[in-house]
Amino acid sequence: MERYVCGPCGYVYDPEVGDPDNGVEPGTPFADIPDDWVCPVCGAPKDMFEVE
Repeated sequence: MERYVCGPCGYVYDPEVGDPDNGVEPGTPFADIPDDWVCPVCGAPKDMFEVE
């Protein structure tokens, strides 16, 4: 699975890790994250992320 990088802050979403603190379980592909999810570091919306 591809990793995605937040444009504004550089946070990397790794599907193998997920974002369990914000309700995204490990193993969740980026495309399956809810549209209202935001970067846990800077709060940028999901559409500000690009494939690493």
